Amino acid sequence: MVKKVDKEKVRLSFTLIATVIGFMIAVQFQTIKKPDERDTRDIWQLREALLKEKEIQSNLITQIRSAEEKLAAYESKREQSKEQALRSTLNELKSEAGLTEITGPGLTITIEPVMEDIKLGSPITTVVSPDLLKRLLNELNMYEAKYVSIDNQRIINTTVIRDINMETKIDGHTIKKLPIEVNVVVNDQSTAEKLYNRMKVSRARDEFFIESLRLTIGKPKLDVTVPAYENSIRIKSIEPVKEGGGS
Repeated sequence: MVKKVDKEKVRLSFTLIATVIGFMIAVQFQTIKKPDERDTRDIWQLREALLKEKEIQSNLITQIRSAEEKLAAYESKREQSKEQALRSTLNELKSEAGLTEITGPGLTITIEPVMEDIKLGSPITTVVSPDLLKRLLNELNMYEAKYVSIDNQRIINTTVIRDINMETKIDGHTIKKLPIEVNVVVNDQSTAEKLYNRMKVSRARDEFFIESLRLTIGKPKLDVTVPAYENSIRIKSIEPVKEGGGS
């Protein structure tokens, strides 16, 4: 009975060992039968793939350079915009200060002696008083005159018109003889038309006529020129700003 049990154990052990060995052989056979996939391309296919990779790399480099050029152009344009803005502001300030010649819509007013008085033997008026010129300027400004010159002298905010030794001077310029012209430039043609109509019936004409002077109001034109201010501009009571915004 014991021998029969031993035989059964031996048979069972042998069966287990055989099963394990058979499984291992089957696994090994399967591994040899289906090896891992490997690159089977020939050298030309590899070269073609390498060329494609290089082409992709070249395209990327080109795109990077293009982006860098656009960025540089943008920075340059931004700097130019800053410079252009500064130039534009400077030109605007010069224009407002009267330092540039202006041509635009406006009209010309001529101041001349009254010819009827000359025929009657009255003394010829050869001088226009500072007060009359100031009144004329006030009226022109009231009627939206933007730029004015008298006897080719630009009138600005600091202009001084006064009598020195019986001579009328505009910032040192002497009005020596008549007739003289007053050029006026306004914003647009419509304003020029309004100015013309108002000056035709203005009080200034009567005030000048009392002094034996005539104001002849020229018709509006598109190309009236007012010269630039030629004298030095004196600025008082202005100090440079200290760094940091302090006073």
